[in-house]
Amino acid sequence: MESVAELVAARWGDHRPGLWCQNPASLEDTVLTHHEVAAGAAARAALLADLLPSDGPPHLGVLLDNTPEFPLWLSAAALAGAAVAGINPTRRGPELARDILHTECRLLITEHTHLPLLRGLDLPGVRLLITGTPEYDDLLAPYADARPDPSRATPADRLLLYFTSGSTGAPKAAICTQGRLAAAGRSLAGQFSVRRDDVHYVCMPMFHGNAVIADWAPALAAGAGVALRRRFSASGFLADVRHYRATYFTYVGRAIQYVLATEPRPDDREHALRLGFGTEAGAVDAAAFERRFGVRLVEGYGSSEGGAAVQWSPGTPAGAVGRAAPGLVVLDQETRAECPPAVLDPAGRLLNGEEAIGELVNRGPNPFEGYWRNPAAEAERRRDDGEYWTGDLFYRDREGFLYFAGRTDDRLRVDSENLAAAMIENILARYEGAAAVAVYAVPDPVTGDQVMAALAGSFDPLGFAEFLLAQPDLGTKMAPRFVRVLERMPVTATNKIHRALLRREGIRCADPVWWRPPGKATYRRLTPEDAEGPLVSTRGPS
Repeated sequence: MESVAELVAARWGDHRPGLWCQNPASLEDTVLTHHEVAAGAAARAALLADLLPSDGPPHLGVLLDNTPEFPLWLSAAALAGAAVAGINPTRRGPELARDILHTECRLLITEHTHLPLLRGLDLPGVRLLITGTPEYDDLLAPYADARPDPSRATPADRLLLYFTSGSTGAPKAAICTQGRLAAAGRSLAGQFSVRRDDVHYVCMPMFHGNAVIADWAPALAAGAGVALRRRFSASGFLADVRHYRATYFTYVGRAIQYVLATEPRPDDREHALRLGFGTEAGAVDAAAFERRFGVRLVEGYGSSEGGAAVQWSPGTPAGAVGRAAPGLVVLDQETRAECPPAVLDPAGRLLNGEEAIGELVNRGPNPFEGYWRNPAAEAERRRDDGEYWTGDLFYRDREGFLYFAGRTDDRLRVDSENLAAAMIENILARYEGAAAVAVYAVPDPVTGDQVMAALAGSFDPLGFAEFLLAQPDLGTKMAPRFVRVLERMPVTATNKIHRALLRREGIRCADPVWWRPPGKATYRRLTPEDAEGPLVSTRGPS
């Protein structure tokens, strides 16, 4: 097994352009050769050896946008046998401090843009390095002649501590070793035939595992170039892809939908891009993206923690993520029995979701490496019998293809019936006025949960009710009791729908909410009197 340090050192002497990034201080891009990246990483690794104390874990936090310093410090940590905790700049106050302290970062790399986030935080024992300052350049200057030495690192060394987002509780820091990241890079580079002359466009935030594992790592493994976008921009996407002659990119959440919402142009297909790889685009948006830009999107699945993966292959049906590998099963969460195969109508609609949907479990070998200082969370994933429970809902057809059905956290229980939010969303997405849809539970002391939908776009209450009646796969408990109509869906820093915020606000929100009174098939506006009246038994947080 090889280490990421070896992949970094292999670029020494490679004088092809290897890293591009927009420079906000000038009209010119910052461009580094592969050799300059390796040299910069070696200098920072030598600095790390002197700055990181020996009485604790060799961890550093990186609180940066997608600037050249981010991959430089990732590479430096690999050479030094240290680990990087990607710090989310959308976190605030005590939550931000908790992330830094929980991962035991002794050093925090940041930039002027993010200094206000740190003001007033109590971070004992954490040294701050601010990139782009004279002091920072002076610290690095004595190490300018350093050469990358991969012998200090092993494949078993921790390299990433990346936070997985959850709907409840504090984020968990998943561990990824050098060996696992290098193997993932090699695997994806092989799967997608990544070449040395390719350019990977990294527009997803590098503090998140998607950008590092699925975009940066395969480029590093293949010796391909990397073009960084400081922060994702739908309007700047195509211009960037053309400017850098990008051939590959990754996405998560609503990013594809935002790109599709930009104004179409006659030259939308004039670019070098050949592939996008990610999650949550959905079959409808993936087809629209290929029609407009001529680029195939490959929807993949890999649990953030590495415990299970499903690989797309030719012949995978629309809507499926791939065929189940040996050891992957869909289990009922309560009985732990294997769920029966999905029954699909000719249009691919699921007809037996109540029994077919379960949690994806890996009964075979898996590379899950645990969470940092969180044994309780580890026990939820890795059971005593060695099974890895992903926390993700799937169903499986008779040919063995797997279909994603949402997170277990997003499951609703209405009148003792379990419902998967993702399945209801797929149905509501057919509604003509829906630009984006999110389905979530609001608590009800009588029925357990009520179904609430947030809908971005146009909403006609009568037309929506008629639409629901016409859907053959909409179960009797699936129709939303409440519909929140908003202009734009709230999203997290990784462009995923901010479900925790939607659940927290419930029916008491600033946007218009429509509801179906008990026994009624039509919707009307929810008034303050309705919200407090006896007919609305749901009680979300105020």
